[in-house]
Amino acid sequence: MPGLLPPTELYDSERVVVLVSCVLSFLGSSLLVCTHALWPELRTRPRQLLLYLSLADLLSALSYFYGVLQDFDRTSWDCVLQGALSTFSNTSSFFWTMAIALYLYITIVRGSPTGTGLLCCFHIVSWGIPLGITVAAVALKKIGYDASNVSVGWCWVNLDAEDRVLWMLLTGKIWEILAYVTLPVLYILIKKHINRAHAALSEYRPILSRAPAFQPRTSIADKKLILIPVIFIILRIWSTVRFILTLCNSPAVQNSLLVVLHGIGNTFQGGANCIMFVLCTRVVRTRLFSTLCCCCDELDWTLQRSNSDWQRPEPPKDKDVPGPERTKVLLSST
Repeated sequence: MPGLLPPTELYDSERVVVLVSCVLSFLGSSLLVCTHALWPELRTRPRQLLLYLSLADLLSALSYFYGVLQDFDRTSWDCVLQGALSTFSNTSSFFWTMAIALYLYITIVRGSPTGTGLLCCFHIVSWGIPLGITVAAVALKKIGYDASNVSVGWCWVNLDAEDRVLWMLLTGKIWEILAYVTLPVLYILIKKHINRAHAALSEYRPILSRAPAFQPRTSIADKKLILIPVIFIILRIWSTVRFILTLCNSPAVQNSLLVVLHGIGNTFQGGANCIMFVLCTRVVRTRLFSTLCCCCDELDWTLQRSNSDWQRPEPPKDKDVPGPERTKVLLSST
């Protein structure tokens, strides 16, 4: 890197947009975690992998929210802490995204059974490697203030580090670029296999017309999981663009639109996953809406009962039952 660009000024409007993105991602990731915890019948292996991705995105949204809110202008203890958390969660999100694509490839294309051994490998790689990199970066004092040229207010790799480019690669960019290459290849192979399977099935459809409906090996959830890499690339590409512009020492890195897209791209992964796998998945959406409706009905019933207890009407006076004075009149008239 030939020189240092001046710090990128983060405007209030840009901060608000990125903070909203963080909140939406936090809510989306939380909703994915809640649906997994509340409904055991939906705990398939693909959704289990999605759960771990959501946990990484949840921590990422929290750490980014604090960083954007603070808009650090120097290296401090909370800057290092926030940078470490975001580095770990962000890198872990990369690995879980690639793990999901690899799982789909193994199960759909190869047709190989997957046991707990593969899941253990995913855990070791997707949590262990990011943790090791983050601990090393903090121990060597590589995490700190980065002038928002490769971030949006939060802390990442310290500008004072002479080997900052190397640590930018190790703490995120090399895994991000690797995902750009690996995910499309796996996605294309999976898609080609599904298309071939559908074509082969269509040839025998007249023969099977009276047979029970054929249940494909790939569920709707599996097919939607393929969209995770696509959304990942669309969201993350802006971070890579600003990283390359920073390496080229280009002032375009401070373009307001790029800054906003970078901020949204790094923080909205959890919200995008929630839209796909909660709001756009009929089974989960139906369960969620029915639960919300039941809660609303119970709340209305409780409020009505409470109001009836507070506003209990007085016993009505019977017009046919005479009062004392009227009794005297009636008795005298008889």
